[in-house]
Amino acid sequence: MNIMRSNGSRMLLPDLEKPVIFIVGPTASGKTSLSIQLAKRFDSEIISADSRYFYRKMDIGTAKPSNEELGTVKHYLIDIADPDESVSVAEFKQAVNKIISNLHNRNKIPFVVGGTGQYIHAILKNWKMPEIEADHQLRIILERFAEQHGKLRLFEFLEKFDPDSARLIDYRNVRRTIRAVEVMLKTGQKFSAQRSKEGSPFSKKIIGIYWTREVLYQRIDQRIEMMIENGFIDEVRTLLASNYSPDLPSMSAIGYREIVAFIRGEISLDEAIVLMKRNSRQFVRRQANWFKENDPDIKWFEGNSLNLLNIGDYLISEQGWIRPE
Repeated sequence: MNIMRSNGSRMLLPDLEKPVIFIVGPTASGKTSLSIQLAKRFDSEIISADSRYFYRKMDIGTAKPSNEELGTVKHYLIDIADPDESVSVAEFKQAVNKIISNLHNRNKIPFVVGGTGQYIHAILKNWKMPEIEADHQLRIILERFAEQHGKLRLFEFLEKFDPDSARLIDYRNVRRTIRAVEVMLKTGQKFSAQRSKEGSPFSKKIIGIYWTREVLYQRIDQRIEMMIENGFIDEVRTLLASNYSPDLPSMSAIGYREIVAFIRGEISLDEAIVLMKRNSRQFVRRQANWFKENDPDIKWFEGNSLNLLNIGDYLISEQGWIRPE
């Protein structure tokens, strides 16, 4: 497949079947900026694999690409749901496969970009999701258990019987915890064991952005300070005024729950900011479980010395392509 530079000169890739390029890395690593530059160079388009970007009206707290950035390169799967709706991994995977097929038909190489490990791996590994219909009665029971005994108690139950799933879930994300427990109780098998993999139909190349932990934490702190300056508190107030419950899964994203607590008078703004920074650092450590620095399939580039030409040359080289399984 040929791809085009933005100036129209052709760049020949190796003979590949359904090529897809993935850009991964922790929050605040610079994935958005790099992906836009690369997509422009390769005359391509971007599929977002950041679950926080799904929701309309949640822009500042999610560090969503700006309108200017979205206007520069075509993006998919941003602002596709209201805050009180949900997008499952299965729905995401189905949507992504359709977009990838469309881009390939237009002779473009898709860029799948994001830091939500579960969604990235669903495409990378071609997960086959457990075909278990939602048991709404069981979910109500589990929700009531979490309300009465605390979300941590429910999470500890999952952790005891399926530690592999628990390792990848934030205990505060009750929706994901309930789904894992629901599938386990309905099937008698661990949720983690049921996420089977089928042969991937894509040729894949994965690049990651790496920062030292100290510098990454500084970038996260600066981002959070900028969110506050740019009106994040007003964004949360508007969501609450629009009758979006703070208990919604979308509102469990880091930043929203802390600002809700500030608005309610439960904590000071300084305390909310400290919590946002601390929780973001914990999130980075969980992301590292999905994108490991020693993963031989990922080519890591240091964030403080990104070179667009070098990365572009790597992308069109023979090196690093993972052929369809």
